[in-house]
Amino acid sequence: MNTYSHQSINVGVDTGKANLDIYIRPLDIFFTVSNDHTGIQEAVNTIKKYHPERIVVEATGRLEMPFILACSKANLPFVIANPIHIKRFAGAIGRRAKTDKLDANLIAHFSEAVKPKLTKLRPEIMRYMSDLVSRRQQIMTMKTMEKNRIQQMPKSLASTITPILNIFEEQIEKIETLISLLIENVPAYKEKSDLLQSIPGIGKICAASIISNVPELGYINNKQAASLIGVAPINRESGTYKGKRFIQGGRSQVRTVLYMAMMSALQSNPVIKATYQHLLAVGKPKKVAIIACIRKMVVILNSMLRDGVKWDPKLA
Repeated sequence: MNTYSHQSINVGVDTGKANLDIYIRPLDIFFTVSNDHTGIQEAVNTIKKYHPERIVVEATGRLEMPFILACSKANLPFVIANPIHIKRFAGAIGRRAKTDKLDANLIAHFSEAVKPKLTKLRPEIMRYMSDLVSRRQQIMTMKTMEKNRIQQMPKSLASTITPILNIFEEQIEKIETLISLLIENVPAYKEKSDLLQSIPGIGKICAASIISNVPELGYINNKQAASLIGVAPINRESGTYKGKRFIQGGRSQVRTVLYMAMMSALQSNPVIKATYQHLLAVGKPKKVAIIACIRKMVVILNSMLRDGVKWDPKLA
């Protein structure tokens, strides 16, 4: 028999790189486990005993995903909460002090008072969306190649290329529809997507790529964000030698999608356009200027997601 059935049990989980701090409310149970397979399994086994109404985990990027995976596998009800909502709740109840226990307690209190909607998210959705964005890019590349060929080949062969182009268009449309449905059906994704698309130049495909491939965005500093996507300039200096700075590494799929988004932003976003024109005016090569604009956009997007606010050109 469930001895806690008459109580609404809410669990708050404060996620760290090394540990998970867990508070069970209103039972005043607090414990810490390591954020690894052993610790997570211990946490899940303990939490299951109390049959919680919901487990709220503050989103940090990727750090919470192993625990979320374990909760999903154990059929435990979980919510991936926006840190901004929890921060605002803390302000509303006048909570200022911070310790591991207090943070976990605050999240559990937020769960009890606000009763956020359970997350329907399954981690495979994130991977699936990333694969869809990648596949769309592959088809777009093949479509461009075929369009170039139709210009180069004799007109008598156009009939062998046009049907292929039509197939590519159909597949791209199907993939975009799937991506839209994935975002619409997951509130956490929908909220992020709306914020990202509020900036001129960012469309649904670019937003989907960011959501699925850079979930850390909004939870890291601007320098880390630029480095993660691979648009942070790397110094080449040794003694008196000072080489040109260059970019390398990072998550290439997002960088590619952002590069395409930048072509649109240069036409539709006055802030980005002004930055680009200034860089050209001071002698920067076009490609260098574009990468610098992408870096500026990444910083803006990171700040927007961190603060939970839509695009405002006055603050850029």
